[in-house]
Amino acid sequence: CFLCLTKNIAFLRYEVNFQNGIECGGAYIKLLSKTKDLILEKFVDKTPYTIMFGPDKCGEDYKLHFIFRHKNPKTGEYEEKHAKRSDVDLKSYYTDKKTHLYSLVLNPDNTFQVLIDQTVVNSGNLLEDMTPPINPPKEVEDPDDEKPEDWDERPKIADPDAVKPDDWDEDALAKTLDENAVKPEGWLDDEPEYISDPDAEKPEDWDEEMDGEWEAPQVANTKCESAPGCGLWKVPMIDNPDYKGKWKAPMIDNPNYQGVWKPRKISNPDYFDDLHPFKMTPIGAIGLELWSMTSDIFFDNFIICSDKAVVEQWTSDGWGLKRAAEGTAESGVVGQLMSAAEERPWLWIVYILIIALPVFLVIVFCCTGKKDSAAEYKKTDAPQPDVKEEEMEEEEETKKETEEQKINEEEQRSDAEDAPGNASQEEEEEEEEDEKGQRKEKSAQEKQSAEQVEEEKDSASTN
Repeated sequence: CFLCLTKNIAFLRYEVNFQNGIECGGAYIKLLSKTKDLILEKFVDKTPYTIMFGPDKCGEDYKLHFIFRHKNPKTGEYEEKHAKRSDVDLKSYYTDKKTHLYSLVLNPDNTFQVLIDQTVVNSGNLLEDMTPPINPPKEVEDPDDEKPEDWDERPKIADPDAVKPDDWDEDALAKTLDENAVKPEGWLDDEPEYISDPDAEKPEDWDEEMDGEWEAPQVANTKCESAPGCGLWKVPMIDNPDYKGKWKAPMIDNPNYQGVWKPRKISNPDYFDDLHPFKMTPIGAIGLELWSMTSDIFFDNFIICSDKAVVEQWTSDGWGLKRAAEGTAESGVVGQLMSAAEERPWLWIVYILIIALPVFLVIVFCCTGKKDSAAEYKKTDAPQPDVKEEEMEEEEETKKETEEQKINEEEQRSDAEDAPGNASQEEEEEEEEDEKGQRKEKSAQEKQSAEQVEEEKDSASTN
């Protein structure tokens, strides 16, 4: 519904989708002014309009136009008024290839709001946030006023009382010869720094008539490598301590300084005070003025209305369903992450760190850990030898060997003690035999008990 912007709030909404993105172009609409001269068949860029609104982009300059033509109540002439630029980053709305809802809300108190997808991206007041301002200044500079000839705008001047010192030599050079310099010992005055290359040969195809006389290329003189220098020695130059340059008088505050001259102010003959710029020229039609270097710009669902409920219902039935469908068709989390990285390349570094760091830690822990033999045994259910039982068996065998060795030593000792003429030899032999019998019985008992222990252990390990 077209309306006259006089008393009620005004809503303007429509949808735009840059299906192929946009390099340089605009997708704004014009609300054409309702005049007697309005002929839609002859609609051109010069056709009078009341409001121009919509997205515009070229290069990396992202804009959202809100311009309206204000009528000067004194002269009847129209002047374009541009809203201040949005502080919101609009890039994603122009590059994500999705359908976006652009809205302009004008209120009778002269406030306005600009929304994208029902989110406010710009707002202000027609009386305060438009360029140039709606109302001209009350005073202007007098175009006939001229600066007096004796007006002094110099804040600093050269001191007129300053005098150049008598010892100031303006002709002194900035550099002078070093009088204390002495030629280094071993300086080769007769040796040039560069000589003709003795190994160079004239090319066979050299034509002296065409190329001139051939000369061998110059190379560094090898004799100069061990010497402090070669060729004619010259006294070096140093900064001249007496150099001061041209003398200038020091600067002082200008006692006659009058400040920067400005023409006087006079009443503005074109001044007016329009307190209700909301009351714009009535609207008669909608026009799409397009210029673009990218094809397939999608427009849909235009509405201009003063009833908020109607506008919201219109939005829900149109853009709301379309938005939901686009959300369903979107790729999963991986696709969204990839899209985000396309807009912000630095996210690739974050993704790599998130994925690579856990993998690196797993590899480090798996590859550098020490293997435990006990842990290896736990990997199978097969019976494994008991380390403690093996140690006990080895101790028992060691004890048996020790006992047998003692018995053999005692037998050898008793045989050595036996000698002829010993009266008690038979008795001693009997005693020794008794002791041997007792030791053998004891050893047999110990062996039998050890065998029983081994059998019990074997049965326990088998179970």
